[in-house]
Amino acid sequence: MKQLNFTILFLIINFGGLAIGNWLMENGPMTDWYINLNKAPWTPPGWVFGVTWTLIMICFSVYLGKLFSEENTQKMKFIFLFHFILNVSWNFIFFNQHLVLLGLINLTLLTSLLFYYFFKLSSKVKNYKYLLLPYIIWLCIATSLNLYVLIHN
Repeated sequence: MKQLNFTILFLIINFGGLAIGNWLMENGPMTDWYINLNKAPWTPPGWVFGVTWTLIMICFSVYLGKLFSEENTQKMKFIFLFHFILNVSWNFIFFNQHLVLLGLINLTLLTSLLFYYFFKLSSKVKNYKYLLLPYIIWLCIATSLNLYVLIHN
């Protein structure tokens, strides 16, 4: 029951974070700035982002539900808060402010944090750590897309 309650809490927080990030980017993918960028040839169509983030946040919330039901410490709360800030702020940094290099730094930190979850924080939830793989893979793709924009614009 404890794990289910944490999972529901994290579903609300994580999907709320997606909503905040969407609001902060102010029509980001529809702006002239983004439309006119030289984007990577492997940039997926727009609908893929919504589907992917939905899957990622469901998997991540289940993982966090299990993790926090096993180890609910101040350290874990701080790490999650840092993750949340990085995840939400990228939309503002990249789409709203057009700070491509800072966006890349943000994604690099976020990806590093997900690897930290995977390799260092998952000892008590071994089988659940594989729920992080969609997020890690997507962040690697997002980082490559951001890097391409930085280099080619």
